[in-house]
Amino acid sequence: MRIAVLSDVHGNLEALREVLADIDRSRTDAVLCLGDNIGYGPEPEAVVESIRERGIPCVMGNHELGLVDETYLDWFNTSARLSLLLTQGLISSDTLAYMRRLQPALSFQACLGVHGCPPESVTTYLFQVSDADLRMRFRNLEESICFVGHTHDLELIRFDGTEIVRASLCRGKIPLNQDPGQKYIVNVGSVGQPRDGNNNAKYVIWDTALGQLEVKFIPYDIAKTAKKILHLGFPEFNARRLW
Repeated sequence: MRIAVLSDVHGNLEALREVLADIDRSRTDAVLCLGDNIGYGPEPEAVVESIRERGIPCVMGNHELGLVDETYLDWFNTSARLSLLLTQGLISSDTLAYMRRLQPALSFQACLGVHGCPPESVTTYLFQVSDADLRMRFRNLEESICFVGHTHDLELIRFDGTEIVRASLCRGKIPLNQDPGQKYIVNVGSVGQPRDGNNNAKYVIWDTALGQLEVKFIPYDIAKTAKKILHLGFPEFNARRLW
């Protein structure tokens, strides 16, 4: 089975359209979304509609959480909080109701999907978690592979029952050791706002039969998205960081 996993679209419809088109060309069997479809970007309503129209299962991201539970707004920095408040005026009541129904984690086709960190943290970043803590999380992980987003940075973490090995992911195909006892956490990067030094949209395909990841880099019209961001009065930083 070939499963496409995407995360952190952040209202960037131009990037999402190109990623979905590539997913279609790649003949995937299923798609999983890891949240943060809103925030920072200019078209949150259209992005959520696209995800829902395709019936793509999705987990709660921290930006969705910030809108459905205002007690989390203070968790965000000033720019992100302003972006969320602007986003609030760009989404429908139906979309807000949909976001309220999202769960923090989802077991899907023999993998676990969570926005921040397993087992079900919406807000924890992988770089905040020590190796000792990761060992505990891996040992409690029922699935052999967990996909996360949140940092906007591609990463592969392997656990063999004893050692933790962290590595950056690059474009292309990466075979995974499928020996018993091997477990993985895969950060799939970001569709709508990559922060890894490459401005292409990112997503991952997991081939369960081959035991292989494929990291996809997808170009899109950045200038068009940036222009929309500025037109709607979002912080200028949101547009500049796309480049």
